[in-house]
Amino acid sequence: MSDISSNVKQVCEHINHAAVASSRDPREVTLVAISKTFPVEAISEAIEAGLRTFGENRVQEAEPKIGSLAANRALEWHLVGHLQSNKAKRAVQLFEVIHSVDSIKLAQKLSQSCVELEKSVSVLIQVNLGLEQTKSGARSEQVEGIVDQVARLPGLRLDGLMTIPPFFENPDQSRPFFAQLRELRDRIESAHPGSLGRKHLSMGMSHDFRVAIEEGATIVRIGTAIFGNREDLTRP
Repeated sequence: MSDISSNVKQVCEHINHAAVASSRDPREVTLVAISKTFPVEAISEAIEAGLRTFGENRVQEAEPKIGSLAANRALEWHLVGHLQSNKAKRAVQLFEVIHSVDSIKLAQKLSQSCVELEKSVSVLIQVNLGLEQTKSGARSEQVEGIVDQVARLPGLRLDGLMTIPPFFENPDQSRPFFAQLRELRDRIESAHPGSLGRKHLSMGMSHDFRVAIEEGATIVRIGTAIFGNREDLTRP
C-alpha cells in the first residue's frame, strides 16, 4: 500500500494549485476519495490524513465499510457507481449523495425510499457525454426533462450533474467533455434558475482532475492517486 497520508497531501496541493491557477477558490472543490476495492484500514489511514468524504461504486461493497466506520459521524458517503433501482432503498439508507441518477425510474425509486425512510438525499444526474455503451448516464438532450421531473420528487435534492468522459492518455483531451457539462449546467440554470441546487459539477478523476477543475469541477472523484493502484492489492 502506498503512503496514503503523503498522497492526500499531494492531491490537495494539486487541487489548490489548479483552482488558484483558474482564479477559483480551492474551497469550491470537494475531494471525494474513491475507496472502492480498498479495505477499511486504507480508509482509516485517509481519515487520519484529514479526509472526511468517501465514494463507493457498489452498495454491496460499501455496506460493511460504512458499518465499520459508523461511529465517526463526521464522514460523508457518496455513491458514484451505477445504481440498480432494486437497491435504491439501501442506497438511501447508506449514502448522503448519489452521483449516478440517470433515469426518471431510478429517481422515482429513490424518492419513494426517501419518503418511506423519512430521509432526504442529494442527487446528481449522470450524463453520458461520450455516448459510450459501456457507461451509464442520460444523453445530454434528455437532461433538462429529467431535471424538470426530479425537481418535483419528494426527498430528493437535485444538486447538479456528473460525467465520466472517455479515457484519454492525454488528460487535456478530456477538456471538451468537462466544458460541455459546465455549459449544459449553465444552460439549464439560465432557463430554470435554482433547478440544480448547489450547481455541482462532479467530474475529474486521478488522471484528469486538474483539467476538470480548470473547467469548473466542484467535486473531483479521486481513488488511485490517494490509495494507489488497485492491482497492487492482489500482489504478495
